[in-house]
Amino acid sequence: MIKRGEIFKTIGPGLLYAGAAIGVSHLVQSTRAGASYGIALLGIVIITNIIKYPFFEYGPRYAAATGNNLLDGYEKLGKWTLVLFAIITVGTMFTVQAAITVVTAGLAQEIIGIDLPAWQWSVLVLILCALILFRDSYKLLDKVMRYIIILLTIATVTALVGAFVSPQGESSITKPAFDWQNHTDLFFLIALIGWMPAPFDISVWHSIWSIEKNKKMSKTKRVKAARTDFHVGYWGTTFLAICFMLLGAKVLYTSDVTLSSSGSEFAAQLISIYTETLGDWSYPIIGTAALTTMFSTSLTVMDGFTRVMVPLSNKLVNQKQLEHKAHYRFWLIVLVLGAAQIIIFFVTNMHSLVDLATTISFVTAPIIAILNYSVINSSDVSKHLRPKPITRIISIVGIILLSGFAIYFLFLKFS
Repeated sequence: MIKRGEIFKTIGPGLLYAGAAIGVSHLVQSTRAGASYGIALLGIVIITNIIKYPFFEYGPRYAAATGNNLLDGYEKLGKWTLVLFAIITVGTMFTVQAAITVVTAGLAQEIIGIDLPAWQWSVLVLILCALILFRDSYKLLDKVMRYIIILLTIATVTALVGAFVSPQGESSITKPAFDWQNHTDLFFLIALIGWMPAPFDISVWHSIWSIEKNKKMSKTKRVKAARTDFHVGYWGTTFLAICFMLLGAKVLYTSDVTLSSSGSEFAAQLISIYTETLGDWSYPIIGTAALTTMFSTSLTVMDGFTRVMVPLSNKLVNQKQLEHKAHYRFWLIVLVLGAAQIIIFFVTNMHSLVDLATTISFVTAPIIAILNYSVINSSDVSKHLRPKPITRIISIVGIILLSGFAIYFLFLKFS
């Protein structure tokens, strides 16, 4: 048995996972799903979280069981896996960071009220995140994330309760709206699933964050404690995804409001969901919670991509002695410059940028899922620490479904 105090010491990487996940997938995609389709996609969101659960859980499980991160596990499968993961990472990191930053910048512009072009706000957010991460990033993220998540959760649950007890919006949120034969609807569904609850890259980040946490504890986390930490973050994000969808359905879908593609206008609509149910007095609190959440997501994702590129690039060139801090800062600068270029190109259409980023993640998800499944069931992990049969069955079903949907999407897209 693990003592309660020991479990509490491990809480941290799971909340970093939550900080990276609760962002665009929740504030934007889940809200859009509710606003556009009511609760028609609620079952899809729940099933997606269940199917994807094992592949995210394998990250902290592997770190706790072996003392290594998933990249070390990939390397043992063959160097080709590192090349493949590097292609996926470099192919997605700039777009993903740009999408998250644009949403964060929209919230900042709406709440702070300084009238600047959207691309300038976005670049300012990128630079601020980079400056923060130039210092001891893990220590900072580990300390503040739990307070940010708690604040957003309390605000969201309170707004949801207020929405359902309010006399406004009496029209049904269950009326059919999603057309399975409509390509536009299907493409949105794929974009929603792509980041629900988060892109699979985070499983690798989570394993690295777990190793960092282990260093702080001066010993390897035990698997049970690592899984407890993961469950706090994972099922917490699932709960909030459902809350955001219900808020979008109750406040926006019933009033036939169309969400804007402009970052600042979308931010105003998002905050109005809360103020309409709680009152105008809540604007400063909700605005601060939403902006802080998205900024923490921008910060966490920037740290995740940068932190994973350090060992990944070292492994690919067989050079493991490069100074970590300088190498980390190099990839940080590369990420900021690349994301800034994409932002300038897509800044006028937030939804297109978000859908592009989430769709890329959807198409590449089966590859990372297969890699994670192979690593956790390899001889590197003791048999008693490997997943139980039911988890392996869910994994195999998940790989089949994710692969099938990805192939179907590509067929629809290019046929």
